[in-house]
Formats: sequence, C-alpha cells, structure tokens
Amino acid sequence: MIQISDLHVGPIVDADYMIAAVKLVSTLNADLTVITGDFMTCHGPEQLDAVAQVLRHLVPGSLGCFAILGNHDYAMDWSHPDVAGKLVGRLADLGIRTLRNECHTVDGLQLVGLDDLWGPNFQPAAVLPQVNWDGATLTLCHNPDAVDLPALSVCRGWVLSGHTHGGQCKPPFLTPPLLPVKNLRYTSGEFDIGEGRWLYINAGLGYLRRVRFNVRPEITVFRMLRAS
Repeated sequence: MIQISDLHVGPIVDADYMIAAVKLVSTLNADLTVITGDFMTCHGPEQLDAVAQVLRHLVPGSLGCFAILGNHDYAMDWSHPDVAGKLVGRLADLGIRTLRNECHTVDGLQLVGLDDLWGPNFQPAAVLPQVNWDGATLTLCHNPDAVDLPALSVCRGWVLSGHTHGGQCKPPFLTPPLLPVKNLRYTSGEFDIGEGRWLYINAGLGYLRRVRFNVRPEITVFRMLRAS
C-alpha cells in the first residue's frame, strides 16, 4: 500500500514536479493507494482542472485508490463545502473514491475516512460507531490532532495523517518551529498513541512555501500482511 498526502496543487507547487511524483507512485505497483488530503491550494474552484491534470497520471492498484479531504480542499478559510464537493466529483471521474465520514471494506480491510478536522464536515460520530474495531482497520484522518479527541478514542489499528509537512523546515535535533497542530509531538513519521492505536504522519509531497530543509517530500510504502 502507498500513502501520499498534501499535494497542494496550485500556484506555488511546480506542476511538472508533482506530475513526476505521481508517475513515480504509479511505477511502484501498489495494490492500494490512499491520499490523505490537501489536494490543492486555492481561493475557490480555480485549481480543479490542475488537480485533474496531475492525478490523471496516477494508475490505481488492483484494490483502488481512496482519499480524504484536507482543510485546504475547502478553499479560503476552510469554509467552502461547494468547492470540496466539486473536487470530490473530479476525483471520482479519475477513479479515486473520497471517504467522507464513511467506512468502506476492501479485501477484508476496513478503510475509515474522516473529513477534515478544521473543515465544516468533520463528523466522526457518523461513522465510528459503525466500525467493527476487532477487524483489520485503517483510519484516514488528515489532521493528526484529531486522534487526541475523545471521539477517536474508540479507534484501533493504524491512523494515517498528513497536514504537518513535517514542519517543512527542521533544524537538526530540534522540533520544527512551525507546525500547524496543537500537539507539537506530531511532526512526521510513526507514533504509538496508546490503547492499540498507532499514528503515521506523512510529510507530504507539496508545500505552502517553496522551501524544505531537512524534511524531504514523502511517498510512503507500507507492507500489509494478512493475519494468520
């Protein structure tokens, strides 16, 4: 399985770079691909065509491609559900299914997709009580701060997030100075968050400023084994 996150297609991220990254993802031949939000940086719907131009180069694996929305997918002030809805439609045209507070089972794996914490449609209560947490489960949640909420205490298994970009710039041996999270522990990589839960934060492919230091763009490859 492959996870990518935070493409931020728009006026800052170079389109050729992002297309090359997506083509690289396709060459890895993963059975399953997940995208954990922030497809675009936009004021309104003006980047929808650009997102489609990038993601038409993505070849989903045999089990498909699933996604969730990030805060930037709701445009300015994370408050435009009409823009997010149009993005979901364009992704569907490309064979990418967006999970919006939904659970979908793929080859025995429950994929739980939560809408963005900062957006207007974050409704974990709409899906989490329906999940069989004794089964194999993977939860997609763009903003890692959400895992600290009481509503997500029922989750078991892995939670995959993005949002932080790993801070984009990280001084050696220090925490990144700018992290868009309350819990400054959540930088990037793997975290044991207790009670049978693990969190993985992807550092993202895109950026909000055209600079990264000591935080490389990331394509995460997971090897998932069926329990015996």
